[in-house]
Amino acid sequence: MIGQWKGLLGPGLVLGTVVQVTGGGALKAAESVAVVEAHSGRILLAENATKRRPVASLTKVATAKVVLDWAKLTGAELGGMATVPVSAGTLGGANPMGLQAGDRISLRNALYSALLGSDNVAAHTLADHVGTAIVRARGGNGDPVKAFVDEMNSLGKAIGMKHTKFMNAHGMDNAKERGKSTALDMARLCIYAMRDAGFVFFVKQGSRKISFDRGGGAVEFQVKNTNKLLGEMGINGIKTGMTALAGECLATSSGRKPLVTKLPDGRSRVTSRELICVVLGSADRFGRTRVLVPQGWELYDRWMADGGGVENPARELLAVPNPR
Repeated sequence: MIGQWKGLLGPGLVLGTVVQVTGGGALKAAESVAVVEAHSGRILLAENATKRRPVASLTKVATAKVVLDWAKLTGAELGGMATVPVSAGTLGGANPMGLQAGDRISLRNALYSALLGSDNVAAHTLADHVGTAIVRARGGNGDPVKAFVDEMNSLGKAIGMKHTKFMNAHGMDNAKERGKSTALDMARLCIYAMRDAGFVFFVKQGSRKISFDRGGGAVEFQVKNTNKLLGEMGINGIKTGMTALAGECLATSSGRKPLVTKLPDGRSRVTSRELICVVLGSADRFGRTRVLVPQGWELYDRWMADGGGVENPARELLAVPNPR
């Protein structure tokens, strides 16, 4: 997490060999897939799940979590304003609000645009603003965006994303910046992010009316969630992504009501249930996810009906620590 607080972090846990669980509908060879039940950590489906590849705007999940974790640790208000830096003008890719250098936007609204609208300029602006604060807190000089990306990678290391390296805050690829991750590493990140009620509130929105300041005047914008599956199959987030190198990418969270089981002694056991599905390098991310989510729940139900046992935790479970 944030560099000056690194001493508060717990060690990242390392996943062992991936368990391969098959069942219904062959996966396309080029795709990477991971389907994991978040609370138990049970890996239900994993295909090419440790293959390192670009993940496009799924990167912004890490961007948002670094911002939210930084704000919580420092007491910074999400209503605070960030200025779009000159360097944002060279990014390319999604800029749905048409942000320009010198525009001012609240951290909250930049998070909405980055997470819902996959806004590259908003993500870069967040990195520049928070990175500047991090550099100043350390009493030094340096590139604020690099400092921010370093914290993204520190977060990844802390939660066990051992096959991941982020190169920027937005996920765009160029000759010098080609970050890579894996389906299982992104599942780790999603599990960690979806534990944060504040993060969940952002990504579950279908759309949001936001604004930014340009020359002293407010410019309003309705940002729409690019996740077309929101509301289907219990899906309440989390992020889309697509570049020429990464192909179509999608991470989703599908929730069910907790399972309440009566125990022999009269007490009740409550089992929370949430499915994380990650698809990378797909030609049809939404179509694949529509198949994989029901398949994942079917496999989970079967596993629970068999007693929810685990023979080899290192192979069958994805353990995601909470950094302190």
